[in-house]
Amino acid sequence: MTTVSIPAGWPATEEEARAVQDELRGRVVLDESGPPPGAGHVTGVDVAYDDERDVVVAAAVVLDAASLDVVAEATAVGRISFPYVPGLLAFREIPTVLAALDALPCPPGLVVCDGYGLAHPRRFGLASHLGVLTGLPTIGVAKNPFTFAHDDPGAARGSTSPLLAGTEEVGRALRTRDAVKPVYVSVGHRVSLDNACAHTLTLTPAYRLPETTRRADALCRRALQDATIRH
Repeated sequence: MTTVSIPAGWPATEEEARAVQDELRGRVVLDESGPPPGAGHVTGVDVAYDDERDVVVAAAVVLDAASLDVVAEATAVGRISFPYVPGLLAFREIPTVLAALDALPCPPGLVVCDGYGLAHPRRFGLASHLGVLTGLPTIGVAKNPFTFAHDDPGAARGSTSPLLAGTEEVGRALRTRDAVKPVYVSVGHRVSLDNACAHTLTLTPAYRLPETTRRADALCRRALQDATIRH
């Protein structure tokens, strides 16, 4: 497990964090389709916290996109780098997530975040932030729709409905299991929305949530237990 320090100059206030979002948002690439689903590597990232001990753990799990077998995994532990503020969660997670990705022994390919990309009040959620900082193609697959409206998609797996901010489509509600609550897919960086949804369906052969997210969630929970025992 890699140990992470809070980076020098990391935003300490909401105003500073929003200024960083404003600066980086213009670097998001929206005109690339991204890697084809089912090819190469796809990596899930997730975090877990122990606020009482000021500990955050990130996990990165690389899967073979065709078989969904685990290829590699890495974890990182650090101090919580920003207070809890809705819309600014990336600033709590990015340093340890970057460290976990850096610790992988192979290229991550597409990175799937348990959260948002463009489907974010400031159009710059964790998936977009991570993509801009790393240059990697990224998508967000969230459990809940945050603040955006959507119609209920059809009951069949693969059905979608637009996630709307006014008239702007910022993502899609995507049914990954027949008659089961949808997930909420948005572009992070260097991937189209159609392709992001196709990747999400490839990654959900048996469960509502992508295998990338399920594996990364389980790994970071185990790593948090280990980290808090040591602390």
